[in-house]
Amino acid sequence: MKKIILASKSPRRKELLNLLDVEFSIEVRAVNEVFSDRLKTDEVAEYLARLKADAFKSIKPDELIITADTVVVLNDEILGKPKNTSEAQQMLKKLSDKSHLVITGVCLKTNDRLISFSSSTKVYFKKLTTSEIDYYIENYQPFDKAGSYGIQEWIGAIGITKIEGSYYNVVGLPIYKLNEELKQFI
Repeated sequence: MKKIILASKSPRRKELLNLLDVEFSIEVRAVNEVFSDRLKTDEVAEYLARLKADAFKSIKPDELIITADTVVVLNDEILGKPKNTSEAQQMLKKLSDKSHLVITGVCLKTNDRLISFSSSTKVYFKKLTTSEIDYYIENYQPFDKAGSYGIQEWIGAIGITKIEGSYYNVVGLPIYKLNEELKQFI
């Protein structure tokens, strides 16, 4: 059995990995999350997950590193994390009354192996009112979330009409697929 290290500060990813009932520790390395605009939008999350894994240069033989990155894609545009209230409002207005993709890339790395994969979920928002958007931003501060929202929060409960794919993927880690890949990897 490998010593699992989750390379993420995300409390949501920590909660999700806990669902697998595996012991793990958290260790994060600084990474400049920059990607080429030549990458297709559906390749970015997996690329960033591999970039995060590459930050772990020396891995002990008994260690397994798990890295992940989630992007929100609307009409071939990546909506990142908002820097302020204005950006969050703009993103949520863009997502309102439309569907978009949430793509999470995951990388598993040991001292002698590396695999990566991604999972996509289609998310549908109702037409959000300005007051709903403002209430959500004021009360939930979604500045650490791609696309300015968390499906597990108030906005998800009142604004998302349906999803096609994994709910957990939208939260930040495609836990079913990760479990299947871990069984193969280890």
